[in-house]
Amino acid sequence: MLKIAVPNKGSLAETAAWMLDEAGYRGRRDSKELIVVDARNEVEFFFLRPRDIATYVGSGALDVGITGRDLLLDSGSTAVEIEPLGFARSTFRFAGPAGRFGSAAELQGVRIASSYTLLVEQHLASMGITAELVRLDGAVESAVRLGVADAVADVVETGATLRAQGLEVFGDPILTSEAVLISNGGDHPGLATLKRRIDGVMVARDYVMVDYDIERSRLDAATAVARGFESATVSPLQKEGWVAVRVMVRRDDTNQIMDALADAGARAIIVSRIHAARI
Repeated sequence: MLKIAVPNKGSLAETAAWMLDEAGYRGRRDSKELIVVDARNEVEFFFLRPRDIATYVGSGALDVGITGRDLLLDSGSTAVEIEPLGFARSTFRFAGPAGRFGSAAELQGVRIASSYTLLVEQHLASMGITAELVRLDGAVESAVRLGVADAVADVVETGATLRAQGLEVFGDPILTSEAVLISNGGDHPGLATLKRRIDGVMVARDYVMVDYDIERSRLDAATAVARGFESATVSPLQKEGWVAVRVMVRRDDTNQIMDALADAGARAIIVSRIHAARI
């Protein structure tokens, strides 16, 4: 059986569980379940702390897992990223007292608090900077005010929490993170199926199907607007000189594409969701 590590809580857990459910795998019925066997799909799920997943996978105890890229890099594990999953995106930045720091080059010799000390150490080393790293589990925004550190390195969304503590971000982002599928590098039976199913879920999440009718003489203009995932499907209609077209488009672009198709002469434009896909 393919052994898969799944986040048991936090920002990764809910979407990871939804993605696996959409991919046809059995989820846990009780949040207290730590192991779920899906005999039909020949997989076994282990629900673990997101921070521990890379360690378990890298050690070979588990085959694959879902975790954050930041957690993978900070773990020091030999696990490798297979592909990004497009959710739980975040940016990792330095922050310090307003006006004190202008760039990461000014961090030489200072104290930096973070929950991701290995990740920060590796980033600073790549720039030839040595600093004293203070590891804190959880929120680090108060570290400067309490005198534990001179600067912090943390996940930044709007920056409002940092500003409330008198801090501001500076320098280039340390890392842009998101949920990722990881593996220990082995050739595991079932991994190709898992990846293909997850890819299908991401396509179904990000794309919709657009159907419309158009005069064949205007087809080139319409397909220039929406070319499809690979190419459009075109079928003749009973009405002479007209065709029916089916094409996949990005969900976020749907309304703009519908407007452009209408301007190109398309009629009966219909949008439908994609429940599942194999690309």
